[in-house]
Amino acid sequence: MHVAERPTIGIFGAGKVGTALARLLVGAGYDVVMTGSPRQTALALLVSVVAPGARVATPEELVEQADVVILSVPFGKAATLPWPAFDGRIVVDAMNYWPPVDGHIREVDDDERSTSEIMAARNPAARVVKSLNHVGYHEMEDDSMDAGSPLRRAMAVVGDDAEARTVLAGIIDDLGFDPVDGGPIANGRALEPGHPAFGRELGAAELAALLTPSEDLAA
Repeated sequence: MHVAERPTIGIFGAGKVGTALARLLVGAGYDVVMTGSPRQTALALLVSVVAPGARVATPEELVEQADVVILSVPFGKAATLPWPAFDGRIVVDAMNYWPPVDGHIREVDDDERSTSEIMAARNPAARVVKSLNHVGYHEMEDDSMDAGSPLRRAMAVVGDDAEARTVLAGIIDDLGFDPVDGGPIANGRALEPGHPAFGRELGAAELAALLTPSEDLAA
């Protein structure tokens, strides 16, 4: 994919995950726009220091400009995101439900669906995929490797929209990881905290074995 053809990436959340992703994306040649908490009055200064090259925008501007939207806010704040504005957008759920941080959310605890299925139901017109959540933010930069490296780590993408999965797979490859297609969004449970793929250093074949159906899109 040529730089000119690369999608503009919007990131909701300027914390450790969001800024680590922004640095990697900018380094890979992507146009990155970010937004953070309204309480972060110095957001533009923060981003210029920790993610130079990324732009800061309002949530409305971000959605208007971005082809791919990454959600990296705390899970407990998911309801505050502008879900109705995500129609037709590829939306990457990079959030993790952490009861020690978020508290126990009864509606989530009692729901048999994966957390990404719950998120996707907020706007069925959004093209929601689950990814970028099962590798630690500090590992994203440390473990990024060139394509073909024998020790290259894998990162999964699941979602019901096959084209959205393919687009994100290309982004993951550019970030320095082998993308693995994990199939429908229901398979995202394997990527959640406490489940098989979360936090583990896995190659493409190992990660694919934990996801059914699976296909290594890096091949």
